[in-house]
Amino acid sequence: MTIKPIGDRILVQPLELQKQTESGIIIPDTAKEKPITGKVIEIGTSEDVTNNFKVGDTVIYAKYGGDEITIDNKDLKIIQYSDVLAKIID
Repeated sequence: MTIKPIGDRILVQPLELQKQTESGIIIPDTAKEKPITGKVIEIGTSEDVTNNFKVGDTVIYAKYGGDEITIDNKDLKIIQYSDVLAKIID
């Protein structure tokens, strides 16, 4: 199934947080925070979005921003442009 966000939205696949600390302590699933970084899978049609993002970009978004969806057994988020805080540039 293909999803194309409309307007000022982007489709993001959240990146998993590290499950173990540097000292070797394993963090249980119940104690982990929600991911706030993700890889852009698809972009909307708004000029702001098309000028600032492309598929494959890594972004930081608001902790509780966006709507969670599951497509083809993948957890994804649809996030509004205003909920994107930064783009990670390598």
